[in-house]
Amino acid sequence: MSPGHPDETDLEAFLDRLLRFDTTDGNEAEAQAWFAEELDRMGLEVYEWEADPEGLADHPSFPDDPAEIDADGRPSVGGVLELGSGGRTLVLNGHVDVVPADRESWSSDPFDPVWEGDRLTARGAVDMKGGLAACVFAALALADREGLTGRVVVESVVGEEEGGIGAAAAALSNPYPFERDAAIVAEPTKLEPVVATEGSLMKRLRLRGRSAHAATRWHGESVLPHFERIRRAFSDLETERGERVSHPLYREFPIPWPVNCGTVSAGSWASSVPAALEAEFRIGVAPGESASEVEAEFEGRLAEVVAESEWLTEHPPSFERFSIQFEPAETDPEERVVRAVSDALAASGRPGEPRGATYGADSRHYVEAGIPTVLFGPGNIDQAHFPDETMSVSELVEATDLLADAAARYLSEP
Repeated sequence: MSPGHPDETDLEAFLDRLLRFDTTDGNEAEAQAWFAEELDRMGLEVYEWEADPEGLADHPSFPDDPAEIDADGRPSVGGVLELGSGGRTLVLNGHVDVVPADRESWSSDPFDPVWEGDRLTARGAVDMKGGLAACVFAALALADREGLTGRVVVESVVGEEEGGIGAAAAALSNPYPFERDAAIVAEPTKLEPVVATEGSLMKRLRLRGRSAHAATRWHGESVLPHFERIRRAFSDLETERGERVSHPLYREFPIPWPVNCGTVSAGSWASSVPAALEAEFRIGVAPGESASEVEAEFEGRLAEVVAESEWLTEHPPSFERFSIQFEPAETDPEERVVRAVSDALAASGRPGEPRGATYGADSRHYVEAGIPTVLFGPGNIDQAHFPDETMSVSELVEATDLLADAAARYLSEP
């Protein structure tokens, strides 16, 4: 099949099939095999790669132990559309993995798409198989445009929710026999260009107290008051950082660099003084900062709380990294690829001012590799990871047209 002449029916059929694959928890292989076959059928040259855990272990986003990085049997796929000799190369990127879905919280089967008028409901509709499908059909639309040179690469990568396994591998070791000049990652941005993404630091706090019978609890040392002082100190630091660390693209957010205590586990029995506590924090990192710099701030604030407590001084808490880390990333709004997206939006009558986002994305891996990258795609991040995840079908179609127009402007601009 030669590229060209995609229509809305083709797009919806493609996305419907893609959404029916359960791509949670490293189960992307079957979907990726289908995706590669579809790209080949559409006339694109297909490339595949798998991440090397040894290489990722040296990357700050991932655990230091390669055994903790699940990369085996998880191929990422790229399809290349050649448009003419010379010119630039633009990557249109999306991730195929999705977060788990609690079926009891859904009104329908999360992997059985429901199409109701303009509403599409399914796990991954927004985050981000809808954006990935838009990338495929935007690329196909370029085949019929005259005057374009260069190439477009459509990527379906794995493990974004686990730190960006496929994208990091592609950034660290180029899987193509050509250089990449820019990228658009089709995350759900409500069709607004996002040029700055926040980093995040994952830290696990452990406290030790002394158990005692509840009836004589004064003989014990509860971890709860100590934890509350630490949590309050971190909350105060969140407020201070929001006032002290400024960025022009984050003024709209009431809490620009959020700190969230997502899990707390303490004690073992209602009739015993809780003598152990474990809590996990997600700490926001501003563009222009490093995760290590912010980590030092919070470790310093913890040290102040410890110094004020005789118990904590004698029984110091541990505060260690766990899971994955996200470094912040930023692309100059004047980069050619950002201007191409903004100009496409302006031509359609939509506002195109670049903005920032308080979440992280695979874009950081390409930016780190020297590839200017902008986030731009259909859907609202508020729907991501939610039950009954819903996408506007008309917005999906509009995103496809806008991506095609932006790519054409990028490839044709002198």
